[in-house]
Amino acid sequence: MSTFIKGDVVVLSIWNGVDAYEPLACLTSNTLSETTNIIESQTKCSPGVIEKDAGSYSYELSAEGQCIDTTSVGGETAKVSYDKLRGLQGALQTWKMTTGIADTAAYYGSAIISDLEQSAEAGDTLLTFSASFSGSGLIVTVDPNI
Repeated sequence: MSTFIKGDVVVLSIWNGVDAYEPLACLTSNTLSETTNIIESQTKCSPGVIEKDAGSYSYELSAEGQCIDTTSVGGETAKVSYDKLRGLQGALQTWKMTTGIADTAAYYGSAIISDLEQSAEAGDTLLTFSASFSGSGLIVTVDPNI
């Protein structure tokens, strides 16, 4: 029988530059999207046959969540919310994403925060954020900070 993985165990975190990965605060969702470009070619050696090869690899991460105050006295300073993401935007960040898979604790990589948005609606709603990360290099299963 298959063991299903609950989405709430898959959490995106950012390396704090010193000693720990800090989770993105109060996430409502996070996504990892990997792409391999396909190179197509035709030759006279095999007329009418399209040959395909793997091309370049890239990935993107995205996250959405509720904002929390990580700066106030008693604030959740061990988490990353919109205010901290703003300070990290444009610089290469090391990230970790838990997997929920028994033999693979986490994925690791480096990415640049390419888009950051904060949404403040009127009425009885909470302040939310969304972030997109453009991957650099490969995704690995060994912590690069060990």
